[in-house]
Amino acid sequence: METGLEAMAGKIRWRLIVPAILFMLLSSIDRVNVSFAALQMNADLGFTPSQYGFGAGILFVGFLAGQYPSVLLQQRIGMRRWMAICALLWGICAGGMAFIETHWQFYTLRVLLGLAEGGLAPGIVLYLSQFATERERATTFAMPMIAIPLSIVIGGPLSGWLMSMDPPFGMAGWRWMFLGEALPTLVFGVAAYFYFPDRPGDAKWLDAKEKDWLSRNAANRRDTAQANDWSVLRRPLVWASALLWFCLLSGSYGVIFWLPQIVKQMTSLSPVEIGLVNALPWIGNIFGIYFNSKHSDRTGERFWHIAIPATVAALAILSAAAAGATPLGLLALLVAGTALGAAQGAFWALPTRMFTPATFAVGAVAINIAGSSGGLIVPHLVGLVREKTGAFTAPIWLIAGILLLAAVIVLILRRNDSTKAPA
Repeated sequence: METGLEAMAGKIRWRLIVPAILFMLLSSIDRVNVSFAALQMNADLGFTPSQYGFGAGILFVGFLAGQYPSVLLQQRIGMRRWMAICALLWGICAGGMAFIETHWQFYTLRVLLGLAEGGLAPGIVLYLSQFATERERATTFAMPMIAIPLSIVIGGPLSGWLMSMDPPFGMAGWRWMFLGEALPTLVFGVAAYFYFPDRPGDAKWLDAKEKDWLSRNAANRRDTAQANDWSVLRRPLVWASALLWFCLLSGSYGVIFWLPQIVKQMTSLSPVEIGLVNALPWIGNIFGIYFNSKHSDRTGERFWHIAIPATVAALAILSAAAAGATPLGLLALLVAGTALGAAQGAFWALPTRMFTPATFAVGAVAINIAGSSGGLIVPHLVGLVREKTGAFTAPIWLIAGILLLAAVIVLILRRNDSTKAPA
């Protein structure tokens, strides 16, 4: 049976997890490419820095508001219809950015884009939980997360290439970039309707024994007619996990939105060189997510697989800032990204252990909303600290402190582990 489980896990990985990574990758590129468009768009449309910054960040208002409605819709209509609707909606919004003329159009499309994409991450966690066993839990939930750092590594060169082309119809480079990156989303959105099985019983590539085994052993053996149990939100461990996810994602958001400016202030590197330095932590992030989640599944240990990497990430960020643009500083930056990915990769195996089918959707979305709110709070908070101090030293300590807080929360959760009494 052991060999059979490994074979089944391999089929799930290639048939479902890899396609999920593709959709997460497309959504992330369509969400963050605005930072590259700003190089031309702001001047063309006369956007002030505050107008651009507000429009870039307001996406998270829609992103947070859309999570519960999106996941409830997934439960009602199934994965394939839900994924197709979400992808088509965010593809239309992302492509619509190519035609904006005013800052209010910019704000509106960013909010709508956030609404369309908001439920994607928790929805994929909920969906894959029907196919994930305890042994494969961390890897199954972590693999789609690889799409986020991967989108930063490849999204920059892709956006730059599209913007440097000779666009058709006399379009501006930034408008062609928005349109060109939205088109694959629309194509794959249509394909999603025909590709994804709604539940294990619908997967033609699973045999009868595998379907039966998943119906009895999957992390989320959910009857779609079963009502959600909202009482799980009264459990302190849910909110402790939510705070932990907020801290881990806040570390990422602090690096994503501010690292290029930190490098620019501390060095005399060219924009191309800054882009290469900026890619370093995200290359490491991909490896950290994958290998630490695999090791967590192999050993069955969850807590130290989060606490240790979070601590290492905090110390490495401080070391990178102290060393500057030296070989040691670049190495520390790579270590920081790898450790940060490792901590995030092992995370979802921890809170999902205390959920039952009735509480899974409610708990998972609540935790993801808390984590996503880091994108609304931390970049702005870093900016305020920088304005007050005039340098990046204090913001760097702020990011490191948040990651150290994550390690403390994990150890508190470990001390009060109550997975024998699930929600």
